[in-house]
Amino acid sequence: MAFETNKLVGKAGRVAVPAGAAAALVLAAGMFVHHNGVHAAMVSSPISSPAPMDDNSVSSLVALDNAVEAVAARVTPAVVNVAVTSRGSAEHQVGEDQEDGQEQGPQGQSLPPGLQQFFGQLPPGMMQQQRPQQPQLEHGIGSGIIISPDGYIVTNNHVVDGAVEMRVTLHDRRVLKAKLVGRDPLTDLAVIKVDAHDLPSIAWGDSTKLKPGQTVLAFGSPFGYFQFSVTRGIVSAVDRQNPYRDDARKPGGYIQTDAAINPGNSGGPLVNARGELVGINTFIISNGGSFAGAGFAIPSQIVRTTAEQLIKTGAVHHGYLGISMNDVTPENASFFNLKDANGAIVAQVTPDSPAARAGLKNGDVIVELNGQKIVNGGALQVAVSEDTPGTSIDLGIIRNGSQQTVKVQVGEFHKEAEVASDGESATPQKAKLGLAVAELTPDVRQQLHIPSQVQGVAIQSVRPGSPADDASLAPGDVILEVDRHPVTSAEQFVNAAHANPDGKDLLLLVWSRGGASYRVVHPDSGNQSGM
Repeated sequence: MAFETNKLVGKAGRVAVPAGAAAALVLAAGMFVHHNGVHAAMVSSPISSPAPMDDNSVSSLVALDNAVEAVAARVTPAVVNVAVTSRGSAEHQVGEDQEDGQEQGPQGQSLPPGLQQFFGQLPPGMMQQQRPQQPQLEHGIGSGIIISPDGYIVTNNHVVDGAVEMRVTLHDRRVLKAKLVGRDPLTDLAVIKVDAHDLPSIAWGDSTKLKPGQTVLAFGSPFGYFQFSVTRGIVSAVDRQNPYRDDARKPGGYIQTDAAINPGNSGGPLVNARGELVGINTFIISNGGSFAGAGFAIPSQIVRTTAEQLIKTGAVHHGYLGISMNDVTPENASFFNLKDANGAIVAQVTPDSPAARAGLKNGDVIVELNGQKIVNGGALQVAVSEDTPGTSIDLGIIRNGSQQTVKVQVGEFHKEAEVASDGESATPQKAKLGLAVAELTPDVRQQLHIPSQVQGVAIQSVRPGSPADDASLAPGDVILEVDRHPVTSAEQFVNAAHANPDGKDLLLLVWSRGGASYRVVHPDSGNQSGM
């Protein structure tokens, strides 16, 4: 760790020396000209200084600066730097990851699974460090925020995952040992604690009240070196979907911001204009490895609930329904007799799940939860995840154009169970499809690894460049329904597809990689033959 820091300081020193030398040369040149009599000419034609700007013309900028300074001064004392020493499976994975091209954070900290794609190629010399060949401890750097005066700190789970020792640097430069209180991989949050009292802490904000365009500040230790940094930006968007394609069960609802967030900022706070905690910085999307204008934070709505449970019990008990969902969109709303594009479409119900026991069915559209409007699947997913298992909830649904209320007893999430998961990865497609289908014979099931409970027709091949190819339909996917009607044979599917009137959209229910999702298919305007 010291080597990397010293190397960075050394580089800075080498840059500073030539700059200082250049300044000295300019000064010497000025003295030389003075010595040769130019001074008299300068006296006769003095350089006048421009008049200062009128206070009224810059008062708004000055007021903004003062406000940002006040927020930064209030929040920074509660920000911490988290240095982690870890070992075990993670350390062995790092060596393998370097051979496989997996990116690493400062001091050899490997980026968590599912996040490498957002960082791309990391800056040379700073973010890629060759690990020793022999097994040893590895060191990582992250950020955190003090949420109570008695030393409870929130950070990211991926910052402390596998930690055998944690040291927290406070704003007053004290370095304290920290212990793990609890962590929650599903939300990527963790709580740690230091033995201290009367610490500065941050106030909770309400992330549900955030609007695009509002000012936010991000705090942390970018690249692990620049401790207690602050950047300013706006809320670019709210309720961003879950980007972890390795696990659709993780809740979304992320806050997107253009306040600069870089590796090392993980676990640091995102605050509103009042200095209240509205999010925990967690990842960026970038092709170059550094901030590119799109940073993401876990909303305080999730952070506070998770942190309180971790402090109270050391674990988080997430609620689940046992469904996969699509968002209602303008293009699929008409298929479900909906007046607007709000709600979550049930695409799959897990057998013997809370949703199945309550009678939810494929094609139901969930529009309310306990009387509150559901905008999309992500909002429902976050709300259900926060519900205590065993809680009874009322879901307002639309089934075949008729509004109903279904009472569901929320189950408890387990790794082997399906939670309410968002099927947003489904991509709208075109038709004629440009594909061939096959019956689900035992041989086909075995070859394509299709479970026995999945009933439909298997996609056998997809023509390159066809509408199906453009739509990401792939061999091995199974078509379960056409326009809300189940299909159980290849002939039935072909007849249903050809019976679709020219220019009319087609709705398919497709099983792919363990989950089902509704997909709207747009007819090809050309006279294309085949499927």
